Amino acid sequence: MSRWGRKNVKKTPEVIRTVTEGLKSLYRTKLMPLEQYYNFHDFHSPSLEDADFDNKPMVLVVGQYSTGKTTFIRYLLEQDVPGSRVGPEPTTDSFTAIMHGDVEGVTPGNALIVDPNKPFRKLNAFGNTFLNRFQCAQMPNQVLESISIIDTPGILSGAKQRVSRGYDFPAVLRWFAERVDRIILLFDAHKLEISDEFSEAIGALKGNEDKLRVVLNKADMVGTQQLMRVYGALMWSLGKVFGTPEVLRVYIGSFWSEPLMVPDNRKLFELEEEDLFADIQNLPRNAALRKLNDLVKRARLVRVHAHIISYLKQEMPSVFRKDNKKKNLIYQLPVIFSKIQLQHHISAGDFPDCAKMQEQLMVHDFTKFKPLKPNLMAALDEFLSSDIAKLMPLLRQEELEAGVQPGVQGGAFLGTRGGPFVEGDPFAQMEENGEANEEEGDWVVTKDKPKYDEIFYNLAPNEGKLSGTKAKDWMVSTRLPNSVLGRIWKLSDVDRDGMLDDEEFALASHLIEVKLEGHGLPPELPARLVPPSKRRQKGSDA
Repeated sequence: MSRWGRKNVKKTPEVIRTVTEGLKSLYRTKLMPLEQYYNFHDFHSPSLEDADFDNKPMVLVVGQYSTGKTTFIRYLLEQDVPGSRVGPEPTTDSFTAIMHGDVEGVTPGNALIVDPNKPFRKLNAFGNTFLNRFQCAQMPNQVLESISIIDTPGILSGAKQRVSRGYDFPAVLRWFAERVDRIILLFDAHKLEISDEFSEAIGALKGNEDKLRVVLNKADMVGTQQLMRVYGALMWSLGKVFGTPEVLRVYIGSFWSEPLMVPDNRKLFELEEEDLFADIQNLPRNAALRKLNDLVKRARLVRVHAHIISYLKQEMPSVFRKDNKKKNLIYQLPVIFSKIQLQHHISAGDFPDCAKMQEQLMVHDFTKFKPLKPNLMAALDEFLSSDIAKLMPLLRQEELEAGVQPGVQGGAFLGTRGGPFVEGDPFAQMEENGEANEEEGDWVVTKDKPKYDEIFYNLAPNEGKLSGTKAKDWMVSTRLPNSVLGRIWKLSDVDRDGMLDDEEFALASHLIEVKLEGHGLPPELPARLVPPSKRRQKGSDA
């Protein structure tokens, strides 16, 4: 009776509320058993953990030394990263994961890989030499509430650099490339040569071209004619390295907060930056789709791996001449790939790199390989054919809900909207957080106001106020990037009327001078910078 009772009990289906939950469940039940059975982790990528599914979108920044990687990150965050340093020499010697935290601090690699809430535990396989060159910088920053950024060591030319690292640099890049949402490949307009190690690093990114975005940085240092030649040379070099007829998208600009050296192409830089920022801003909305896509890609590789391992097991003799047969099978691996491809109708693009697979097989005992297990393969086929399809309605629902979200906020992304520095809604109202400081005090701009007033009245204000267009024309003449000028406008337009009176113009001029002297801008206008008339106005409103 108990036997009949057990047969009649139906298993309650698991309720999946999010795409991420569904992917985690499918991986644990259908993909991981197959990976473990055929030793997939010894040949390819380590197993996935919950943190790999739950983590925020990540951006990997790669480039040769002194191409502006750390400066690019600082430009996005508008904040210095703890432990970072910028210079013309190779200053970044570590992989740095830049993540959100309530308190600024740096966590070393060995401590980082034991944290179950961070997606870095499997980096333990690269050894202590790498972990000594890996760290996590945590800081309170609004941009990092939506994404995390991975800064990489600058790549040098020559064999010496490859030997001196002490760890497999391309393998580490490949590990990150498989898990990040976007890869930013930075080039310097004055250094287009692709060194041996850089070529290897780009090779490690193959298979993730859909995540790749190329940035030609420091483009303000050359004129229009030179820029055309530089762009053409870069495209030619990239075509040789990637070996594909498809053309990569290249963003041209100067991603730092300093004045443009050659402002001839300012409008081009503005449009390119707007496109790149829009791409990065959409990462949180597309995060679930990226995870689904990467898991399907992984499942296809697991299927091919299972067929390869089972074929090698099947071909091995039971008693004699095992070593000779093993060498012969490794030598004939390209032919074996073709046989499996025809027999099981698998695309050639799903197969791993043959030379690398041959090298890995040399250290394995083929007699310990497992034969093909029909029930595991049936589960994988079900995963690819129907289980993923069942998640698509939920994915579309999440995309619709995410579509109304603003995406990545804060940092340089604030300066790209509002004020007269964008098309569309030029004078969007900004909500003011917190209570204003009503304390009266000396206005720090007062001593220079006569100088600013002369400029203000030369610009022919209408009824005591400058329109956004007139103010923009003068502010652009300072050659500061639009993202910086946009933030200065927001701080200066205190009454949010889309125009600047004499005090607000003086404040804007003061902030421009502060920025040109190399100082940062405050996230909110401090009380000592609020124009006196605006303090009184706020007091009467209260």
